[in-house]
Amino acid sequence: QVQLVESGGGLVQPGGSLRLSCAASGSIFSINSMGWYRQAPGKQRELVAAITGGGLANYKDSVKGRFTISRDNAKNTVYLQMNSLKPEDTAVYYCNANLITRDWVRNAYWGQGTQVTVSS
Repeated sequence: QVQLVESGGGLVQPGGSLRLSCAASGSIFSINSMGWYRQAPGKQRELVAAITGGGLANYKDSVKGRFTISRDNAKNTVYLQMNSLKPEDTAVYYCNANLITRDWVRNAYWGQGTQVTVSS
């Protein structure tokens, strides 16, 4: 059994910053990529940023230069530092991990989601 637990969401004013964290735990053999997705009301879930085990990152164009994804492999944790937040960043943010369990099952796992609201 694998769990992804997110933290760090909240309400912030435009131009402010938030840092999201997501820790994976359970029967994990290895984690390949980890990432953050978001879903705004009435919209599809979209990839915000992802990072490989070796630290190679990619970002949605609209967040480049404002968001930074990082990970601590020893802690099975991924972070998303969000700066210069805009109202259009408002969404539920979901953590994702593509991993192999100790039973040699390869699968994608999701966190429960954390709300980020950017508003004055």
